[in-house]
Amino acid sequence: MKKAPILKTYALVYLLFLYGPILMLPIFAFNDSKVMAFPLQGFTTNWFAEMWADENLRAAAKNSLIIAISVATISTILGILAARASVRYAFPGKAPIMGLIMLPLVLPEMIVAMALLVILLSINIPLSLFTVILGQVLICTPFAVVILTSAFQSLDKSLEEAALDLGETQWSTFRLIILPLVMPGIMASLLICFIISFDEYIIAQFLGSGDPILSVYIFAQFKFPAKVPSMLALGTVLVCMSIILLGFAEYMRRRGIAKAGGKDSGGFL
Repeated sequence: MKKAPILKTYALVYLLFLYGPILMLPIFAFNDSKVMAFPLQGFTTNWFAEMWADENLRAAAKNSLIIAISVATISTILGILAARASVRYAFPGKAPIMGLIMLPLVLPEMIVAMALLVILLSINIPLSLFTVILGQVLICTPFAVVILTSAFQSLDKSLEEAALDLGETQWSTFRLIILPLVMPGIMASLLICFIISFDEYIIAQFLGSGDPILSVYIFAQFKFPAKVPSMLALGTVLVCMSIILLGFAEYMRRRGIAKAGGKDSGGFL
């Protein structure tokens, strides 16, 4: 019992250390000064207006949206196939194959990016948004597999068996019974992969071409002090968007588990 205050203090200090820098974003984003320092100079929304008027930033955001939507869609489709095969079927080499699929979770992203760059250049594939999508799909697919494996494991197998007994085919059972039940998990996978792709920097830096990508653009703008306040405003918008999407993804994940009659063993939040 005596250790409780110490643990509470440690938890509070840890949370402040972890989220303190993020809390500084909106404070300086609304500060009427180009210098990030206390005391604050006053309240302003000029940096948000400057952010919105930046044409290069809008182009970078458009490209990042194209990449993120593509990556989320492809990764989730691959995740559905891998998770379904892992949960439902036994086949030779299952454990090694699933291990290879999950390997990008533990590999340093810098190494993955460099390896992909060498391979793409060696086979004469020009760098573009397409190569960024390929690289990010490799990174995001394991996350989709983890989320969707949980969704498929929580399914009641008797529902599938009943549909097959009543004359449905494997495909119609999957389309009419299984997919609707795991749809919350699919939505969670889409949202999580979208967030990861939209915020990702290393793959975008290594495999991108001259087309502006938001994460790379933000990093480049920090070289110019006059651009920092508008980038802080953008960071505030992105943090709010990420929190909303992540919260919705967790809601969909929990809804899917409850709908399938399973138990929640932990999640994102």
